[in-house]
Order: sequence, then C-alpha cells, then structure tokens
Amino acid sequence: MKLDDKLYLVRFNTDKQNHIKIADNDVCLKCQDKPCTRVCPAHVYDWDEEETRISVGYEGCLECGTCRIACPTNNILWQYPRGGFGVSWKNG
Repeated sequence: MKLDDKLYLVRFNTDKQNHIKIADNDVCLKCQDKPCTRVCPAHVYDWDEEETRISVGYEGCLECGTCRIACPTNNILWQYPRGGFGVSWKNG
C-alpha cells in the first residue's frame, strides 16, 4: 500500500489553534535546503516562493515530530495539539 493510501485512513479533529509555528522566518530564508519541506510524511511544510516563507498546514500534522529533528536550526516551535484535537488513527 502506498503512503498516500495509508494517510487516507488517518482522521483529524482539527483545532482552530495552531500547534506548529516557525520561530523566525528570516532563519528559514538562510536555510539552504529547507529539510522540513522534504522530510514531513504529511507534507505539512511548504516553501512559498511568492511570500518567501515556509507555510505550515498544521491541520494535517501526524504528530510524529520528524520536523523538529530535521530542522538544523531548531526553528520549529511544535507542541501536541490541545486535548481532544489532532490525529486520530483509524486502524490502531
């Protein structure tokens, strides 16, 4: 089964409160390869060339923490969503 097919099985209870923030957009400008845009299995991070910043689609976060490990400058402020919100695994 492909990753995208597996992700289709995941359900989310989306909070209006963002649990992921970029601490300093200027730091992302200096980051050469922007690993957060490549390592996230849910594609939460995307480089917005027009606005020259990382856009964060926190609603689809799998809460795996990969982004925090991949960011070489620790520029991602990440915490678990509030109780009752976030990812809900359908099969386990």
